[in-house]
Amino acid sequence: MRLRVGACREDVHRPHYILPQFSLSRGHARQYKHAALRGTQGFRMLIVFEDRPSSSPYVERVWRCRSQRGGSFLSMAEGNIELVVTRLTDFVAVTLRGPVTQARAMECPPHGEWIAIRFGFGTYFPRLPTQALMDRLDLDLPVLSGNRFWFFDLSWEIPTFDNAEDFVARLALAGVVAREHSVGAVIEGDVEWMSRRSVQRHFVKATGLTLSGFQQISRARRAAALLASGRSILDTTFEAGYFDQAHLTRSMKQLIGTTPAKLIREQPQLSFSYKTDGE
Repeated sequence: MRLRVGACREDVHRPHYILPQFSLSRGHARQYKHAALRGTQGFRMLIVFEDRPSSSPYVERVWRCRSQRGGSFLSMAEGNIELVVTRLTDFVAVTLRGPVTQARAMECPPHGEWIAIRFGFGTYFPRLPTQALMDRLDLDLPVLSGNRFWFFDLSWEIPTFDNAEDFVARLALAGVVAREHSVGAVIEGDVEWMSRRSVQRHFVKATGLTLSGFQQISRARRAAALLASGRSILDTTFEAGYFDQAHLTRSMKQLIGTTPAKLIREQPQLSFSYKTDGE
């Protein structure tokens, strides 16, 4: 993700980090411990991660993690906007991250804690074009005293894992966050009432992505989840809807950051993901 929960950026004078993401199954809040490198060398765990579904119409997921040591992971392409709270020693950051169309290897700092609100696809900020956040152009929000931060000319209490929905409800009441309902219709294929041009305009406005771009990212992330769960490359090619293995390999190199063969062989740490009903 830009992870801003993860890697350091060289264009700022203070630490800036990205948050690791992992492949998770459905259900209520669960904890997953992931080895950054899963060979026979017995490395100590990199991340302890927990996530839960959300009751908010604006939020897809709420998740948090804690790093026990530093390490690298692959930040996959991502279609959702996230608000991420980073806590390191003597350092707190609140970052708004946008969609990402290119995978990148990132570094996760040691002894860090992150909380993230993963907004639903189609949730957007009317006063901030989603395209302005694209591809790791993350927005670092001013952190104030008293566990607060500055966002759209107002002071807000920094949200927690448990009160994320209350925080987002206040954002919605203030008109800071909104939903583009046609995005869901586009994804479901219920767009007969809209022209092609209208579909693209509404979709790009809310998501920063074209419909084709969104589909490519979703397909690649599903392929990575299938391979990580033990599916063969041949089966994954078919189940994820690729033309052939070469098509799968090109897509995963760009959007996941590794090839299918390397993912199976090396089992690299991947950024946050979870299985949906269709996977």
